[in-house]
Amino acid sequence: MTVLARLARTVTWGDCDPAGIIFYPTYYRWMDAATWAMVAGAGFPPARMRAEHFTIPLVDSNCAFLSSPVFGDECEVRSQVSRWGRSSFTVSHEFILSDGRVLARGTEARVWCRYEAGPGSALRSEAIPQELRAALGAAPA
Repeated sequence: MTVLARLARTVTWGDCDPAGIIFYPTYYRWMDAATWAMVAGAGFPPARMRAEHFTIPLVDSNCAFLSSPVFGDECEVRSQVSRWGRSSFTVSHEFILSDGRVLARGTEARVWCRYEAGPGSALRSEAIPQELRAALGAAPA
């Protein structure tokens, strides 16, 4: 996997279930955080997204759990855009423990949208900006 973004995470007690292993929704929170960090690093931080009335709603997500980290483990989320469409893109994530073991793999499908009348109003999909595509390694559309 060609990594475009890396996000370090430490498994906190709040990330765990009563057995002390990571609770599965944690992976989904981390995927969301990694995607937004990648988009921000590509020149579209949340402040710009709000000002220009853009957002990237999630339309599909999955995660395969391969191993269970525990409270205190150091992990890294490695992310890349694995598919580009006109207005949609898929981000693939790998969760790696500090010893190199793969903990999980997941994907998110997102759609590039603009609020019709500002944040909170109806959404309309739009073509993904060339600026974002170029920053994240896509061929011109």
